[in-house]
Amino acid sequence: MVNSASDASRRSQVKPGARRQQGRLKRITGFDWFVNISAALIGISMVYPLLHILALSLSTANTVNLPGLHIIPKEFSWEGYRFILDSSYIWSGYKNTIIRVVATTALGLLVTMGYAYPLAKKKLPGRTALTLFIVVTMFASGGLIPHYLNIKNLGLLNSYWALILPLLAKPFYIIIMRNFFMGIPEELEEAAEMDGANAIHILFRIIVPVSMPVIMTISLWTIVDQWNRWFDALIYITDPAKYVLQVVLRRIIFESSVEITGANLVERAVVSSEVVKNATIIVATLPILMVYPFIQKYFVKGVMMGSLKG
Repeated sequence: MVNSASDASRRSQVKPGARRQQGRLKRITGFDWFVNISAALIGISMVYPLLHILALSLSTANTVNLPGLHIIPKEFSWEGYRFILDSSYIWSGYKNTIIRVVATTALGLLVTMGYAYPLAKKKLPGRTALTLFIVVTMFASGGLIPHYLNIKNLGLLNSYWALILPLLAKPFYIIIMRNFFMGIPEELEEAAEMDGANAIHILFRIIVPVSMPVIMTISLWTIVDQWNRWFDALIYITDPAKYVLQVVLRRIIFESSVEITGANLVERAVVSSEVVKNATIIVATLPILMVYPFIQKYFVKGVMMGSLKG
């Protein structure tokens, strides 16, 4: 009796939070283990290729082709990165890509918000037709040749605007942002209107602050998309000084251009092409990996809230 009484006393002294924690631990099922193990395996399958590429980019020409796992370089060397970064075109490519990414992201957000905000209003005349017009463009396109002729007739060839203007309004982004705006309570706007605010004031002072999840999500999509684009720059840009980073790296890998790399024949003989290719991947990927952690907290919320309403 004394023992049972003391056990009951100890159980009564356990904090409610501790009891809830114990309950959660007991509710772990076989399915939970399956999900956790699967997530861990998927994570490893994504991290390993990156570590493999990083190790090869830091290896010497003698060890890069050795069989086996390459997670740690067997012989450490910076030659691949020195081979790439010695070129002035690499730095001009970085500059041109950053200009493109920043301009397209900033202007694209303004255009997307300017189109999506009116479409979120049920009282907008022709709202259904305008929405249908956007959706149709997601499935139908004029093609490459009309696009090129349009850029040429506008006098945009060999200019930054050829890489920026055609990509400012993406239908998918407009639909996502429109759906998010539709989920914002109308009482916020009505209160602002009663205080004398106009539509522009409401958009930038009321709507934008509460729409940061979807804005940051679309910003991340735009940054990644613009950073990786190279084909439009390849056909619209002819001046090597205006090449974006991806075009410069493509020429290093596929064309082995001495003009682009700035390397002489002796340097080219020392550095393995595999080392250069892997160093090129790291150089192109690292900036995006550095940006993502600052935006990822908005990512899931922005996608989910922007995809609920029709």
